[in-house]
Amino acid sequence: MFKKILIANRGEIAIRIIKACQELSIQTVAIYSEIDRKSLHVQMADEAICIGPPPPLESYLNIDAIISAAKKTKAEAIHPGYGFLAENPTFARRCEEEGIIFIGPNSKALALVGDKVESRKTLSKIGIPIIPGMKSSSKNLEIFYREAEQIGYPVMIKASAGGGGKGMRIVWDRESLKSSIEAGMREAKSAFGDESVYLEKYLEKPRHIEFQVLADNYGNVVHLFERECSIQRRHQKIVEETPSPALSPELREEMGEVAKKVIKAVGYNNAGTVEFLLDRNKKFYFLEVNARIQVEHPITELTTGVDLVKQQILIASGEKLPFSQEELSQRGHSIECRIYAEDPYNNFLPSSGKILFFKEPVGPGIRHDCGIYSGYEVSIYYDPILAKLIVWAEDRESACKKMLKALDEYVILGIKNIVPFLKEIISHPEFLAGNTHTNFVDDYFLKKNKSEKEKKNLDIAVLCAGIYSHNKIQPTIRVESEKIEYSPWKILGKWRLGQK
Repeated sequence: MFKKILIANRGEIAIRIIKACQELSIQTVAIYSEIDRKSLHVQMADEAICIGPPPPLESYLNIDAIISAAKKTKAEAIHPGYGFLAENPTFARRCEEEGIIFIGPNSKALALVGDKVESRKTLSKIGIPIIPGMKSSSKNLEIFYREAEQIGYPVMIKASAGGGGKGMRIVWDRESLKSSIEAGMREAKSAFGDESVYLEKYLEKPRHIEFQVLADNYGNVVHLFERECSIQRRHQKIVEETPSPALSPELREEMGEVAKKVIKAVGYNNAGTVEFLLDRNKKFYFLEVNARIQVEHPITELTTGVDLVKQQILIASGEKLPFSQEELSQRGHSIECRIYAEDPYNNFLPSSGKILFFKEPVGPGIRHDCGIYSGYEVSIYYDPILAKLIVWAEDRESACKKMLKALDEYVILGIKNIVPFLKEIISHPEFLAGNTHTNFVDDYFLKKNKSEKEKKNLDIAVLCAGIYSHNKIQPTIRVESEKIEYSPWKILGKWRLGQK
C-alpha cells in the first residue's frame, strides 16, 4: 500500500480523495495555484505545495510542475481526480516514466479511450453500437463541412481529449459551423490542453445513461450498475440519479454487459464510466468512456456500498477486485445535485466573489461533498462547481422529497448559485414522473423563462407607450426580481452587511 499520494486537483474532489486516503492511513500532498492558497483542500492535506499562477495551463495543467512536486514530497502515486489532467495520456505516461503510480488507467488504454475518436473506431470493429460521426479529429474546416453534410444536421462538436461538456456545441446549420468549431477548440484547449475536436450526429432528446465500471490489473471487470445523467445545462450534468427509471432489469443487464465488453476490448484498468445515449425506442448507442472517477460517483457508492475512490487506490496498488459481478447489488435510490456558483436565471453565468455565509443541510441519508466555507473566495479561473448534495432513500419518490428538503436547508450568501433552480427541477411534475431527457432544462425552463421575460418586457413597453401618449409624467417602473425562497433572517437574527 502507498505511504503518500499527491492529489493533482482542487476543490471538492481533492477533499474527497484526501478523506479516502485518511481512512487508508495514507499521507496526502495537495497542490495549489497562487489563488488557491486558502482553499479547503490545502488546509486538509498533510502537505501542500504551490505549483504556479492561477491560470490552469500554468498550474493544474502544468505536468512538469506536478511531477516536480511529487518528487520533492516523495509521493509514490498521483491521483488526478476528474478534469484537468485526469484523462491526459501524456501525463499518465510521464508518471510511468518517472516511476510514479498514476491512479487511473494505464497510459496505453487512456490514450485509446481518452481520444473519443479512436475509441469509437476501435469499438465499432467489435460490434458496439456507436453514434454516426467522424472517424478522426481535424483542424481543416473543409473536412468538417463535408462530414457535417454526410452525417446530416444537427451535429455535435465534441472535444477529443476530455468530457464534462467542455468544448461541446450543437450546430444546426452550415452557417454556424465555423464559429462553433473555433469556440469548441478554444474551450477544449483551456480545459484539457488539447484543442482537438470532432463531429458526431446529434440525437434529439435522448436519455444519458452511464455505467460505472471497475477493472483490476488481472483482467477482472465488473460494472456497478447505471446512473442517469439526463438533466444537463450547456451539455454538462447538474442532476444525476440511480437507478434510472427508464431501464428494465433486462435492459440494465444488457447494457452492463456491453459496458464490460468495452472495457475488456481496450485493456482498461482502474475505475471508469462507459456512457450511452438511449433513444425513445430504448435503443442505446455507445457515447464515450470517461477514464476517471466521475463527479456523480457518490450515488453509486450510496446504493452499492462500494467506496469507489478507495477501490481506485487499492487497484493502483496492485490488489485484486474483492467482489464478483454476482456479489454486487443495489439498494434504494440516490440523487445528486451539483452546486454551481452561477446564475441560472442569467444563462448560467458563472459567479465569483466571497461567500459571506454558508450552511449545509444535515440528516439521515444526506451526504455533502464540499470544497467551500464561509469566507471562501470563489475564483474566476476554474469550473464553478462548489459542492455536491447527495441523498439516499428506499425509493425514488422518497429520495425526491428528501432532496427537496435538503435543498430548502442549503444556504449560500454572497454569490449567485444554482440551488433555487435545482429545487424547481426536482419538484417539476415531469421529473417526479421520471420523464427526463437531455433537453429537459431547455424545454421546461430556458424556453419558458425566455418567453416570460419577453412577455414582461412587452407589457412594460406597452405601459410606457400608453403613459407617453397621454403626456403624463412617467412613473418609476419597478420590475420584481426572481423570488428568493430562502430567508436568512429566519436563522441569523439581526444582522447587516457593512464595511470595516
